[in-house]
Amino acid sequence: TRSKWKVVVLSPSDNIYYQWLIVIGTAVFYNWTLLVVRACFDELQMTNVLVWLVLDYICDGVYILDTVVRVHTGFLDQGLLVKDVRRLRETYIRTLQCKLDICSILPTDLLYLTVGMSYTPLLRFNRLLRLPRLFEFFERTETRTSYPNAFRIWKLVLYILVIIHWNACGYYSFSKVLGLGSDSWVYPNASDPEFGSLARSYIYCLYWSTLTLTTIGETPPPVRDEEYLFLIFDFLVGVLIFASIVGNVGSMISNMNATRATFQTRVDALKHYMHFRHVSKVLEQRVIRWFDYLWTNQKTVDEQEVLRSLPSKLRAEIAINVHLDTLKKVRIFQDCEAGLLVELVLKLRPQVFSPGDYICRKGDVGKEMYIIKDGRLAVVGDDGVSQFAVLTAGSCFGEISVLNISGSKMGNRRTANIRSLGYSDLFCLSKQDLMEALQEFPHARAQLEQRGRDILQKEGLLEEANVCVGEEMEEKMERLESSLDRLQTCLARLQSEFNSSQRRLKQRLTALEHSVPAVVSGSGFLSEADGTESLPPCEAVRSEVSIRL
Repeated sequence: TRSKWKVVVLSPSDNIYYQWLIVIGTAVFYNWTLLVVRACFDELQMTNVLVWLVLDYICDGVYILDTVVRVHTGFLDQGLLVKDVRRLRETYIRTLQCKLDICSILPTDLLYLTVGMSYTPLLRFNRLLRLPRLFEFFERTETRTSYPNAFRIWKLVLYILVIIHWNACGYYSFSKVLGLGSDSWVYPNASDPEFGSLARSYIYCLYWSTLTLTTIGETPPPVRDEEYLFLIFDFLVGVLIFASIVGNVGSMISNMNATRATFQTRVDALKHYMHFRHVSKVLEQRVIRWFDYLWTNQKTVDEQEVLRSLPSKLRAEIAINVHLDTLKKVRIFQDCEAGLLVELVLKLRPQVFSPGDYICRKGDVGKEMYIIKDGRLAVVGDDGVSQFAVLTAGSCFGEISVLNISGSKMGNRRTANIRSLGYSDLFCLSKQDLMEALQEFPHARAQLEQRGRDILQKEGLLEEANVCVGEEMEEKMERLESSLDRLQTCLARLQSEFNSSQRRLKQRLTALEHSVPAVVSGSGFLSEADGTESLPPCEAVRSEVSIRL
């Protein structure tokens, strides 16, 4: 049987596509840096001809493979990845980049058979047309890295070095055209031992280019008109390019410090407020230590504000990914329905407590349950000093009190004092949020309550007699709520019928008022037959309607 080859279509978001961008980006960077220096410095080109030929044709092979990769790279159409190779090929052929890619792989360097090996780099300048692939690599890296600001600064530094490198090569070539050592402005003659080596030639040109483009330091003044024009062009390029680069660097540094500046503004405002309100020094120091903790542990970002820009589905997936495993550690939530756990995960709220803060006190009404994310909590006595137990990350408490289980000896009140030993990060789930989630999962609610009763019974905190009484009360409450719902439905229906009857009655009354002729005589209404005073037409109609009613 004939084997069928499966056509592979890459997604721009795949890791393998990014790895390919690294390969093609390296080839493009090689051509953009070494081709120009080989074209300008003949000694560099002629001393390593075989090495350059091997590297050049390796890059050519990478370019050809990149053209194939482009044809087999999908794109998104209404959020769906297009994998039809025919459509991908037709779309790619219509783009300008396709024409540039074809031009970049034309074998123009074969002309070296006619003009000689020293001109090979100039004949390969069409390879520079693949530059957009290098920019795409930079863009993908910027979105994937965890340090985008640092990468942007590194990219700008690279741009500066490449520009200085190109300008240095241009200066050396221009000096060769004018004649090496012909005046004080051009590069000295290679016959001078001090300036004859390849390394000294390149370093000197790089030094001259850096001074010229950055407009710092002094270089030999130009002598000829051509030199003046070249230097004017260099100054313009230096001013325009470096002004934009410096502006971008300043903007990036400002963005890097934006979080710090915002945080410091909040701290300064709070310091001013405490000074204005004469807050005690002890409390002021606690507040300052609190802010130091937030900044040191990178907790200054408002998670809700950051996630607000995401659609609800993605917010839910992030919350599930971050908090679901933590919620599964709670005893009463183990083996619960996945849908209920998802609802509860979305309702978890992070809270941070300072050293010595009480999370709850014995006898308080339990309105929240807590899950420890980080830190240590102590179960202490009424004196606040004696420690009976220490709770660490992953522990939870208060889950029984939020269920309000009937028959519990403590009711829904706290059974212990819990205090934070240091700075502690907790997740809080309120009773109201839990009950709202359980309304959609009545079966899960019954399971949770039964699981809570089992835990209380095991700990000896459940009174069986009160359980029956509580269950009877719950049944009565449910029947009462059902009756109230039916009564509300009946009242709503009666109200609707009454409103409808009122509207029909008003319509009939209006019609009767318009149908009775008005007889007006003087200032009153008189009967033409006997001269007796009669009622106005509207009043007569209303009287008639009242009699009928």
